[in-house]
Amino acid sequence: MDIRIGNGFDVHRFAPERELWLCGVNIPYELGLLGHSDADVAIHALCDAILGALAMRDIGFHFPDTAEEYRGVDSRVLLRKVVEMVNSKGYAISNVDITIIAQAPKLLPFIPQMITTLAADLRIIENRVSVKATTTEKLGFTGRKEGIAAQATALLIQP
Repeated sequence: MDIRIGNGFDVHRFAPERELWLCGVNIPYELGLLGHSDADVAIHALCDAILGALAMRDIGFHFPDTAEEYRGVDSRVLLRKVVEMVNSKGYAISNVDITIIAQAPKLLPFIPQMITTLAADLRIIENRVSVKATTTEKLGFTGRKEGIAAQATALLIQP
């Protein structure tokens, strides 16, 4: 069995008049994240983790922010395309772990829906998807509520 591990990291700044999407879930908040797509920082980190596990570069390589077809795109579409890439290489996603780093908003009530959404897109069962949220205790750009960061790890297997 071939086992591959990848990690990903992404950051987006807050912006007015944008919706806030995290792990494919719309979070009610006064600000959204700025980006070419819907700026779902957690899914972007997850895509990078999955792509990294197979040494397939990163999300920006496959879905560049210079491409008009990705302007405003739902990041779940990108994640499903990444899953197709994984499957086409003969691998399956075993499990993923995501940490969202944000001072605000509070994310705990949304985590079960995030897990359900990601599991469906990854085509794995929910107990193989971990989503956690933490703060930086008011330190740094996330602590000053300037944006959100996310990191992700993915384990892929080739049976």
